[in-house]
Amino acid sequence: MELDATDRRILSVLQRHGRITNAELAEKVNLSPSACHRRVQRLEEEGFISGYVALVNARRLGRPTTVFVEITLSGQTDEVLEAFERAVMQVPDILECHLMAGSADYLLKVVAQDTEDFARIHRQYLARLPGVAQMHSSFALRTVRQTTAVPV
Repeated sequence: MELDATDRRILSVLQRHGRITNAELAEKVNLSPSACHRRVQRLEEEGFISGYVALVNARRLGRPTTVFVEITLSGQTDEVLEAFERAVMQVPDILECHLMAGSADYLLKVVAQDTEDFARIHRQYLARLPGVAQMHSSFALRTVRQTTAVPV
């Protein structure tokens, strides 16, 4: 499916205002509400829109500490990678896990209450992940820019 300018406007607005009504969205992108609804449905069906979420403020929930953890595995076999990825999916404090090219095999984004809480997460979960040869943690001092909006 090829995206036209109207589809791109719809995606742009929805990324910033996910709770907007269809009528408001239609007005912003200069379509009738029924045509706008059909386009949004098509964008969902085609996988351009994968879901809708509420962005929760981690700081307000007592999780102001963000830690990026670089993981180097002991091997690169499918079994090692799959076991690691299955285990990561079970750790509630890990927000993101990326398979990397470069010096580390994986990059994790972890949220914690503070350094003591991260030490608990490390002991309870990270140190027990299968296949880990090395781990390096970096604490974010301040978030300069954070967005979920993909350029359209």
